[in-house]
Amino acid sequence: MHVLAYGTQSAGATLSPLTFTREAVRAGEIAIDITHCGVCHSDLHQARNDWKNSIWPCVPGHEIVGVVTEIGDGVKRFKVGDRAGIGCMVNSFRQCAHCTQGYEQYCTGPKSATFTYNGPKTPDGTNSYGGYSTAIAVREEFALHIPDAIDSQHAAPILCAGVTTYQPMKYFGLKAGQVLGVAGIGGLGHMAVQIGKALGARVVAFTTSPDKSAAIKALGADVVVDVADARTMAEHKGTLHLMVNTIPYKHDLNSYLPLMASQSTIAVVGNFMGFDELDTATMLFQHISVAGSLIGGVPDTQEVLDLCATHDIRPQVELIEMKGINDAFKRLQAEDVRFRYVIDMQTLKDDTDAARSAVAVADPVRGEVVGR
Repeated sequence: MHVLAYGTQSAGATLSPLTFTREAVRAGEIAIDITHCGVCHSDLHQARNDWKNSIWPCVPGHEIVGVVTEIGDGVKRFKVGDRAGIGCMVNSFRQCAHCTQGYEQYCTGPKSATFTYNGPKTPDGTNSYGGYSTAIAVREEFALHIPDAIDSQHAAPILCAGVTTYQPMKYFGLKAGQVLGVAGIGGLGHMAVQIGKALGARVVAFTTSPDKSAAIKALGADVVVDVADARTMAEHKGTLHLMVNTIPYKHDLNSYLPLMASQSTIAVVGNFMGFDELDTATMLFQHISVAGSLIGGVPDTQEVLDLCATHDIRPQVELIEMKGINDAFKRLQAEDVRFRYVIDMQTLKDDTDAARSAVAVADPVRGEVVGR
């Protein structure tokens, strides 16, 4: 498949038009014409090499929705014309203990999981290109069915922002009537608020942008707390049973520890950059756990899509043109979005200037196929 895309070939460069050829559809795979792609904060981090693991060229995008255009031999779950989604992974070993339990993101196979862009979780130089492109192919096991009740632009962010926040609520056993804290009310956090309410929790949202309070309450938050207000923070001491911390950069996690009830958990889902120090004394004396949670497996992604359809949960999106991605990155960096950008990929398909100026780059690899 000849593909037009936007990507970058160095950390300091803006995203610009690229062109490459995707491998032909193989047995067990489907090809998708991409109609929408969400813009995740991870895309910005990866394009800027903030995590020091980027592979160039980098074509971001892992909140992908489109229409199936071709199916390979043996495909049973999809047919041409179906809508399908792709989240953060396009492949894994599929035979390790994690994969067989539906936690493909923790794959321990020979090449680990293959992320939708930037290659395997365990970097080996293999590259893969994501959804800022006109078409993609994927193993059918890693494609999601989009519920009829959810339109494509709203389905896209659920494939990362939705499952990333849902998975720790499920894994750590959030129960109806418990208190859920959500730290950072951006693309992930605004989904966490809605999902937590759907699961029956009382939701306390923590933000550094108090001007967002009305919008956050409209999402369903019972309380909105300005983290700079020490008195209000103190009012919630020892009350939270679970916190989903979506903040995507280094910050002071210690300010949240006093808020946690005994035997509670802070699930860190957004910060890959670490913390300078942790108040382990509070953690020990209050029996508080700080845990990491990485995206979600395929079964949980389908589960949260269906949950959103059932409970009428939708991300709040701003639809943008592909050529506006660099401005969107600037606004994302400045936290000037409520709450998720989604690219209308038809704007790239119609952009004749982008097609003429696109730079040809090396073709990507989708990753090891087991049982071919």
